[in-house]
Amino acid sequence: MTPLRIVIVDDHSIFRSGLRADLDDTVDVVGEAADVPSAVAMISETKPDVVLLDVHLPGADGEFGSGGEAVLREALPLAPDTRYLALSVSDAAEDVVRVIRAGARGYITKGASGAEVSAGVRAVAAGDAVFSPRLAGFVLDAFGAVTGEIAAQPDELDRLSAREQEVMRLIARGYSYKEVAADLFISVKTVETHVSAVLRKLQLSSRHELTAWASARRLL
Repeated sequence: MTPLRIVIVDDHSIFRSGLRADLDDTVDVVGEAADVPSAVAMISETKPDVVLLDVHLPGADGEFGSGGEAVLREALPLAPDTRYLALSVSDAAEDVVRVIRAGARGYITKGASGAEVSAGVRAVAAGDAVFSPRLAGFVLDAFGAVTGEIAAQPDELDRLSAREQEVMRLIARGYSYKEVAADLFISVKTVETHVSAVLRKLQLSSRHELTAWASARRLL
């Protein structure tokens, strides 16, 4: 099996070195970064499969939020198929919800072992969401509270065709265009057309807004 290409983003070099040494051979570290600008540049250059992303980082200018959130908002358009797993000492509700809403596919604490982090990378790369066991219930509760547990209105879904609803759910779950095309047996170009139609009909501007919209309505 070809190792997954990952980038480690953390402002502590000792932690990056220790994590690199603890990861198993299913992952290949292709880059490291210590702040927001260098992280965005590294992700744009290497386009890794997964980024292990610390939540609190220096170098954010405030326009895109702070720390890991800033990396997500700046780097996602530059490497749209890359997925993100937040790795932090913090389990504060605001940190978890903010980074997940920005586009991360999971959130685990730095108490995790190298084997657990490696397994998390593989799961996120496969399209799954990953959370530390003690955070899982908390994340669901906190995310529901922040989004207000909004119910999907019939007229919202009625705007979308059955195929558009299928595409919407897969894209909102973090699938790449290629993965959606393979799953639904359609072309990538057709997926792009459906995504454009979904965003237009729901009056959203990006796939990340779509994820937040779908999550708020429990459509994932």
